[in-house]
Amino acid sequence: MTEGSNIPELTVSELAFSLKRTLEDTYARVRVRGELSKVKIHTSGHLYSDLKDADSVLNIICWRGSLSKLSIRPEEGLDVICTGKITSYPARSNYQMVVEHMELAGVGALLKMLEDRKKRLAAEGLFDLSRKQKLPYLPEVIGVVTSPTGAVIRDILHRLEDRFPRQVLIWPVRVQGDGAAEEIAGAIDGFNCLPENGKTRRPDLLIVARGGGSLEDLMPFNEEIVVRAVANSRIPLISAVGHETDTTLIDFASDLRAPTPTAAAEMSVPERVQISAFVGECSQRLYQSLSGLIASKQDSLKHLGARIGSPDRLFEIRLQRVDHVSSRLTHSLEKRLQIAAQNLMRISSRLMSPLQRLENAKTNLTFMSDRLLRSYGQFLKDGSTRLAHLSQLMDTLSFKSVLGRGYALIRDNQGAPVTSALRITKNDRISIELRDGLLHSVVEEKN
Repeated sequence: MTEGSNIPELTVSELAFSLKRTLEDTYARVRVRGELSKVKIHTSGHLYSDLKDADSVLNIICWRGSLSKLSIRPEEGLDVICTGKITSYPARSNYQMVVEHMELAGVGALLKMLEDRKKRLAAEGLFDLSRKQKLPYLPEVIGVVTSPTGAVIRDILHRLEDRFPRQVLIWPVRVQGDGAAEEIAGAIDGFNCLPENGKTRRPDLLIVARGGGSLEDLMPFNEEIVVRAVANSRIPLISAVGHETDTTLIDFASDLRAPTPTAAAEMSVPERVQISAFVGECSQRLYQSLSGLIASKQDSLKHLGARIGSPDRLFEIRLQRVDHVSSRLTHSLEKRLQIAAQNLMRISSRLMSPLQRLENAKTNLTFMSDRLLRSYGQFLKDGSTRLAHLSQLMDTLSFKSVLGRGYALIRDNQGAPVTSALRITKNDRISIELRDGLLHSVVEEKN
């Protein structure tokens, strides 16, 4: 402390934290308007950005828990109003704002954000016509995503009842305020996850509807999470949000846009009276066509009947023809029998007596038997001579004759002949075959 001074001495940290407490106490709740710049979401989930105007820059922080609750998505260049408290960061001796709530500053900023979002989603192909699905002509089940207490659902149900009653599944959601976008997207995804033939059957058509309202009231239907859910729906979907002049981003992603919720119900089903009239008209035309066809066939039948004549006359002609053919057949049979008798007599004169044929066959058999016996006897004699020659040759070449001269045949324990001492080791079992017997031995020594 300087001599004679009564100002207390503070460390840098003491001063920094003292300023921090002063800022937080003085500016515990402030609203600041500016343009977002250098928007960055850290891996931790916290938002770091600058809030600037023409002359100054304010650092802002939005913690992860607060960021998930914001009604808008912070983007570069947005003109916003931030609500929170002023604090300082002692490590760098600068002040900053901790944001708890963020809203767009005016309709112009909101429209600019929507236009930028529309361009970005369109560039991804979410609004392409090729993604549009054809609506079913007469859906069995219609799913409706809307508020269960408003006039919208009553109008839809009443209009469906008037035109063509169908089974309706209602997924109740909030249609404005915090959390509404998540509920709407969850309802669309939930309908798509239902099984086709389950206890609660998946709808054939979806209607996302709400009544009119301000631009801020309709904002849930402009949120990216809802637009993506609509674009990714496998069930054909009609958007019916607001009045005819209202336009939201889901109108571009849906398969069909209805100017009002009542119009969406009219687009969903055909009119029962018109279908009944059309069926009646078709039935009448069919009856007239069948009547004309029957009358035409009756006229043709009468004309053909007149040309055919009496059935009795046709029968008499057929009988006369049968008699004529029968007479020709009898005469033909008699003639063929005479020819056959003559041929039989001529052939029988050339036939040999069966006894004579048997006698000739006996003579031939005796002659062939004698020749066969002589040939077989010579064959046996030649074979016996050749067998004796081969037997003598086998005895000469057999190793048995060698054993008879004092030699022996040695085999190993596998029965294979031993031709070299290299194959035998000490203690091996061997067999020795002599001329008149077989000896078994064990090798005691090898030189």
